[in-house]
Amino acid sequence: MNKIADLYVRVSTDEQAEKGYSQRNQEELLRKYCGIHNIQIRNVIYEDHSAKTFNRPQWKKLLLNLKKNKNKTDLVLFLKWDRFSRNAGDAYQMINLLRKLGVEPQAIEQPLDLSVPENKMMLAFYLAAPEVENDRRALNTFHGIRRARKEGRYMGMAPYGYTNKVAEDGKKYIAPEPDAASLVVWIFEQVAKDTFSTESIFQMARDRGFRVTKSNYWVMLRNPLYAGKIVVPKYKDEDEVWVEGQHEAIISEGLFYRVQDVLEGKKRTYRPKAQTTENFPLRGFFMCPQCGNKLTGSKCKGRHKYYYYYHCDKVCKYRINSELANRLFKEQLNNYKPIAAVKKLYTAVLLEAYREHTGYVSGEKRKTLEQIAEYEKKLSSARNLLVSEKIDVEDYNLIKKEYGTIIQKLERQLAEVSDDRGSIEQLMNKGIDNLLKLGNAIENTSLSEARELIGLIFPENFTFRGNDFQTARINEVVRCIYLVNSKLQAKKNGTKDDFFALSRVVTSTGFKPVTF
Repeated sequence: MNKIADLYVRVSTDEQAEKGYSQRNQEELLRKYCGIHNIQIRNVIYEDHSAKTFNRPQWKKLLLNLKKNKNKTDLVLFLKWDRFSRNAGDAYQMINLLRKLGVEPQAIEQPLDLSVPENKMMLAFYLAAPEVENDRRALNTFHGIRRARKEGRYMGMAPYGYTNKVAEDGKKYIAPEPDAASLVVWIFEQVAKDTFSTESIFQMARDRGFRVTKSNYWVMLRNPLYAGKIVVPKYKDEDEVWVEGQHEAIISEGLFYRVQDVLEGKKRTYRPKAQTTENFPLRGFFMCPQCGNKLTGSKCKGRHKYYYYYHCDKVCKYRINSELANRLFKEQLNNYKPIAAVKKLYTAVLLEAYREHTGYVSGEKRKTLEQIAEYEKKLSSARNLLVSEKIDVEDYNLIKKEYGTIIQKLERQLAEVSDDRGSIEQLMNKGIDNLLKLGNAIENTSLSEARELIGLIFPENFTFRGNDFQTARINEVVRCIYLVNSKLQAKKNGTKDDFFALSRVVTSTGFKPVTF
C-alpha cells in the first residue's frame, strides 16, 4: 500500500537569496522523491515564516488538518531538518506530537529511521546545528548593534520627532522632522513647567496633532535620545551608560532632566488632573479657608441661568461664587501691575541681575567640574587597587556603583547650569513687556497661559477669608515690583526720582530674573 504524504515547503528571505532554497526548487525535489518512492501527495504547504518557533500560520493549519484527519496521512516531508525547525527543544515536542497522530516527519536529504535508537544522536545534531547557527547570527547582530550604540549611532526605526535618512556614503542616520520636532519641544517644555498634569498635556498635544499612543508618549518623556544621548544597556559586567549621540538633539539636556524631576515627583508645583473650564481658572490653586483642601468647581441651575461656584467636597461644605472669587483675584493681581514709567528701572535691574547670575553659573560649573574630576580620580585609584589585588572585585563593584551614581548626578547638575538661556536682549524685550501687561494677563490670554501665569506669581496656593486675599508666598519678582510701586506711589513728585537708586532696594531682596 502506497504511503500518503504532506509536503512542507518553507523559506525565509535571507535563505531564499543566499542558499537557493526557493519554494519552487524545494517542491520540485520533494515531488521527485515521492515519485521515486511511490508516495502519494495529499497537500503541499507553503510557509514563509521563521523556524525559530512553530507559531507559524501555515504550520498551525497543517497541524489542525492532521488532527481532524487522524491516520489519513503517513508522512510530513521536507527538504532538510532546518526546514522543519531551528529550535531543538520545540522540535522534539513537535515530533512526539506528530507521532501520536500517526505521522512521521522526515527530511529527504537527511533521512533518519527514528525507530533506530542510535539515529536519535544524528537527529540531535541535525536539529542543534541550525539552532546554533541562528544563535550565532543573533549574537553577532547583538554585538554589532551594541558597538554602534557605543559609537553614538541610533539603530532602528526613527522615533517620533525624527525621520530616517541615508547619507551619500550609504550610512543611515536619523534627523529631526521639523513639525514633529517642534511639537516634541512643546511637550517637554509644558511638562517641565509642571503647570498641568502629564495626562492633560497629552490631551492638549493630541489637539495639536500629536499622533502617538499614550504608552509611547510616556516612553518618549523618558527617552534621553531627544537630548542627544544614546543608551547602551547593561550587559554582563558592563553597566548601563549614556553616550553622546551622532544625531542632532531636539531638546537640551537641562530641559530633559527637569522633565525627569517632574516625573519623579522631585519638583513641587500644582499639576491639575481635572479638566479646567473658563469659569474656573483658579481651580487647583484655590484652597478652602476652613479645611485647607483644594476647592473644585461646579455649576448650579437657577431659575433663569446657571450659577458657578468654587466649593469644597469635604464636610465643611464651603463655597464661593466663581464670579466674585475671580473678580477679587483680579483686583489682587492688579496690585502687582508695574508702573509703566519704571521700564528704565527694570532694564537696569535685569542687567545687574544677569551679570550676577552669569557669574554664579560660571562658578557653579567650575565647582561641578572639579567634583566630577575628583570622583573620577577616586574611581581610577580603586581600579588600580583592583589590578594590584589590594581589593577584591566585590568591593570594587560597590565603589564603582557608588561613585558612578554620584558622577551621573553631578553631570546632570552640570547640564542644568550649562543650559543656554538665550541673549539678555531677548529676555529683556520679552520679559519687560510681559511685566507691564501683568494686570491684564488673566483676561487677555488663553486659559492654559492664564493658569501658567497664576502658578508663576503664586508658587503656593491661596485662599480668601471674607474678601481678604491670603497666600503663604508670592513670586520674588512680583514682590519686588510691589515694593517699587509702593515707593514710587508714596512720592508726590515721583517723576524726578533717581530710578537707579531704587534698583539697589530691589536687588537686596534676592531678586532673580525669570521669563513669563
